[in-house]
Amino acid sequence: MDLLMKNIHMCNQTKRAATQITLDEDLNVPDVRPDVEMIIQSREHITLEHTRAEAGKLYLDGFMEVSILYMDDTKERRIHRLDTRLPFDETLAMEGLEPGETARVRHETEDLSVSLINSRKLAVRALVSFDASVEEIYDLSAAVEVRQEETGKPTLQLCEKKQQLEYLQLEVQNKDILRLKEDIQLPSNKPDIREILWENVQFRGCRTRLETDKLTVQGSLFLFALYRAQDEKESLQWIEQTIPVEGELSCAGAAPGFVPDIEVTLAGTDLTAKEDIDGELRTFHLEGVLELNIRLYGTDTAEILSDVFSPEKNLEPVTEEETCETLVVRNESKCKTQGKIRIQSAKPRILQICHCAGIVRIDQTKVEAGTGIKIEGALPVSILYISADDTMPFAVLEGTVPFTHVAEAQGIDENCRYTLTANLDQLSATMSDSEEIEVRATIGLNLFAVRSGTVRCIHALQEKDYTTEQLEAVPGLTGYIVQDGETLWDIGKAYLQTPQQIAEMNGLPSEEVKKGDCLILMKVVTPPR
Repeated sequence: MDLLMKNIHMCNQTKRAATQITLDEDLNVPDVRPDVEMIIQSREHITLEHTRAEAGKLYLDGFMEVSILYMDDTKERRIHRLDTRLPFDETLAMEGLEPGETARVRHETEDLSVSLINSRKLAVRALVSFDASVEEIYDLSAAVEVRQEETGKPTLQLCEKKQQLEYLQLEVQNKDILRLKEDIQLPSNKPDIREILWENVQFRGCRTRLETDKLTVQGSLFLFALYRAQDEKESLQWIEQTIPVEGELSCAGAAPGFVPDIEVTLAGTDLTAKEDIDGELRTFHLEGVLELNIRLYGTDTAEILSDVFSPEKNLEPVTEEETCETLVVRNESKCKTQGKIRIQSAKPRILQICHCAGIVRIDQTKVEAGTGIKIEGALPVSILYISADDTMPFAVLEGTVPFTHVAEAQGIDENCRYTLTANLDQLSATMSDSEEIEVRATIGLNLFAVRSGTVRCIHALQEKDYTTEQLEAVPGLTGYIVQDGETLWDIGKAYLQTPQQIAEMNGLPSEEVKKGDCLILMKVVTPPR
């Protein structure tokens, strides 16, 4: 007697840990750069170079690139840029971690502060958080049918009880990159490029589409570049441009019907000046990398064996509790938010907005049982503008626009595991007056939630003869009243009769019974085999 087994490929988060680190450095201004009068703007980018798993510990190393835009103390009040790297080497305690395991690490800069110590030295401070998780790939194995060997002897009468199992199966797990290369020509009314002083590149409006064995990524690169021009005054110029992006990646095993859990990150960009066909520096050459963390799931149902008995042999199922995941929701939603940011007394008045940049931060999520997830977060924005003060040609206005959103997720509860990714779809800033700017934004929120549960699966059957005591315990003839929730299968197992035998004996048109039905049960003696 053999069992036909079904294997379901699954993924479950088994370990998780988080930590915060502080990066601290005093940056000396190079001798070739003039003294610092005022810091205009700063930004950072984290590169995680290596992760290494050891027993109970995860080692992280990489660096933070910090760029600083400042105004010098000369009469011309010229703008300059400084770049530095802050390396880090951190150990994250993670209980149960085994050597060689692969961890998924997310990082976020919670605070970056650049302050002036003196005209030749700057203090750079940053607070960075890391969130690491390890997901276990495993197979759920369950019996779906009993098969009897063809030996020429009469086969056993088997009564199988089955249950419907809904499950989420991991079909594809992969990491890939999409390389981006774009050339952006200067408008005819802009002078040639002498030096790129500042740039900001964001990937917005990310959308993914699954096709057979491939994945399409769409979105837009939003580019801002501030540069010193090749004219007599070496004037400051800037451009803003939105570049549509569409790329295709090979993804073996992908199919349109799969449920995607895909995280897309703009990992790094490089902007350089490039000569055009006339040999003039009138082209910005942009290169970037989109990193994709890909998980594709299939949803399916299977009828698995939950119990089995025979009136002729005592069959004892060998069972084991298995973890099974089912899809709760895959939800894409949009959140619109707006707010006003007013300049402080120390800031010069606004003459013209140059550029507005922002990043979405999720502060808190709360499961609202049965309906969805309440998300509270903020959009810190940095607005570079031309000021009305001739002694301070450029200034930055910083502020935060809060948002609250409920991502719909019917049936979700505290026992569900979910991932939530946020990206900026649209961002605009307009002047209310010379002292106030109104910010409007659209935030994309992608929710993927699953519920983990356990199911008792049969892995083997032990076949024995019924003992004399077991057979004598079954009455020869009895009247039976069906109780609430009982089936003929349940009654048949208790009285060693098949549901078909009970139905025929009682003249039932089918094997369906309800509470209160009266049945006659007669013991059937089967000779041993």
